[in-house]
Amino acid sequence: MLILGIDTSCDDTAAAVVEDGRRIISNVVSNQDDIHEKYGGIVPELASRRHIELIWPVVNEAIKRAEVNFRDISAIAVTSGPGLIGSLLVGVCFAKSLSLVNSTPMVAVNHLEGHIHSIFLEANPLFPFVALVVSGGHTSLYRVDDFGLYTELGRTRDDAAGEAYDKVAKLLGFSYPGGPIIDAISAKGDPHSIAFPKANLKGSLDFSFSGLKTSVLNYVKKHPESKKEDIAASFQSAVVGALIDKIVAAVGAEGINRVVLSGGVSANSALRSSMKEKAMSEGIELFLPSLNLCTDNAAMIASAGYYYFKKGELADFTLNPKAYLPIGVKS
Repeated sequence: MLILGIDTSCDDTAAAVVEDGRRIISNVVSNQDDIHEKYGGIVPELASRRHIELIWPVVNEAIKRAEVNFRDISAIAVTSGPGLIGSLLVGVCFAKSLSLVNSTPMVAVNHLEGHIHSIFLEANPLFPFVALVVSGGHTSLYRVDDFGLYTELGRTRDDAAGEAYDKVAKLLGFSYPGGPIIDAISAKGDPHSIAFPKANLKGSLDFSFSGLKTSVLNYVKKHPESKKEDIAASFQSAVVGALIDKIVAAVGAEGINRVVLSGGVSANSALRSSMKEKAMSEGIELFLPSLNLCTDNAAMIASAGYYYFKKGELADFTLNPKAYLPIGVKS
């Protein structure tokens, strides 16, 4: 069974063909970094306009690389939220058109659920497991008991981790996207040189990164002579430490020793290496997607869509995307 996945939730135009929710046949992603770099962040209007230009070429390329025809596609899975509303509209409207023209069933997929499903394209973690979705727009912990069965354990109360990375990178004079730059330059710095704070939300699995971001800002103002490498490394150490602390706390609270990391920040080298070390010491079974499946892609949307298609949970032409869409909700 072949599922065509489409994702335009933010600034990446993505399409993929996935077989039976597990095997990637093709996976095409076109990013817009060159457009948004000069602004230091994503400009929603520019992102949606670029999606309009790219959506057909990207989808057509995914079909071409898969060496199939549109009539071979069993269903179209499209991200219906959360994300930038203008960007989401492009993907949903295009999916509706394909569905109408080819009489192909359509499935709505929550973008966050797609990130969790990215691991099923490479591994088969047993249920239940604890999942961290950490990206530029989201930082949330979930208990996953089955396909489509989620319980939110904690979320950020302010900035997402990836958002904090981008803002600190801009503060230090680096270009967008800032996450990979901070990760790279941190390797040249001392992560113990500056004691940036970690938010201590006692009795909660929630996150907070706004105070850390402000602390970095104040430090830079007071110590302009400090090495950017040390500032970046110390900032990253605080973020990674906060994420791992909450993961371990969730594992203990839920009595589950399986953990899945997903989302763009899960590609961070410090987070991956530190979490591997913690998993070994704590007896945690850790699942990490490959780097190309951490960031936004449509293969993960096709994977999640496959299971809803099997259950007969289809979307119709009244489907409208939503910028805010809690996990477990598709439209």
